[in-house]
Amino acid sequence: MAMKNLEMLPEDCLYSILSLTSPLDAFRLSSVSSSLRSAADSDSVWDGFLPPDYKEIVAKSVAAAEFSSKKDLFVRLCNSILIDDGKKSFALEKSSGLKSYMLSAKELSILYGDASEHWTWKSIPQSRFSEAAELKMICRLEIEGKVKRGILSPNTNYGVYLVMNISDGAFGLDSRPCETSIKVGDRGAAATGIAYLQPDGGAEERRPSAVYRNGGGVEMMKSQGVEGGERRDSRERSDGWMEVEIGEFFNGEEDDGDEEITMSLSEVKGCHVKGGLIVQGIEIRPKF
Repeated sequence: MAMKNLEMLPEDCLYSILSLTSPLDAFRLSSVSSSLRSAADSDSVWDGFLPPDYKEIVAKSVAAAEFSSKKDLFVRLCNSILIDDGKKSFALEKSSGLKSYMLSAKELSILYGDASEHWTWKSIPQSRFSEAAELKMICRLEIEGKVKRGILSPNTNYGVYLVMNISDGAFGLDSRPCETSIKVGDRGAAATGIAYLQPDGGAEERRPSAVYRNGGGVEMMKSQGVEGGERRDSRERSDGWMEVEIGEFFNGEEDDGDEEITMSLSEVKGCHVKGGLIVQGIEIRPKF
């Protein structure tokens, strides 16, 4: 009965109502009846679901984004497009229309990233980008990315993730946990945590680092200490890559659009060699 009443409304009134819903609602309503489909698929409805700067985003696309309607464009952007000379990817979250970005490894600041004895750049078929960075051997691991909050959706909680893989010959990556940090502009202290890159993260760190004898001659095991902070473990993604969360932040509506979010993952205290980390990039996506 409610759907019948909705179908009886004047077309402009129906457009106004649908524009106040969500992309997910519009997708669902388009399958109810032909009359609702016409309204739910209209450009006037989907124009409101696209971000205000969608024309600028499409203009920065590496490949021409062909579309026959605003709904068609929305669906196209949900599948991600390469922008900024292929150094970033952009996507919309299908149910809400919120923005996501991934910064490629080339867009990140990687300590000694240009030194061939430490890192190698290679093409990987499963990657969104033309090149990924593979760690050969290093003692100090430092990866940092920056993004301006003005390009993100307002009033949205974002999660930040290092998208990576581990090579078969990896070594030393979890001898100590990595430290993660998210800093919003110059305001206050950074939010920090610790991260384990390998699926069995912490296995190396939990091994005893020394054996000593107590006063009675009994052997005691002394474990390495671990810095404080929220623990984050790597996990497999549906695209075959892995990710580990760096942290999260809230992007408010009234915040300075030129203010930068600085995201980093590092391990510089262990002074031991490590290798086998493959970096695709850092993804910033809505966190529900």
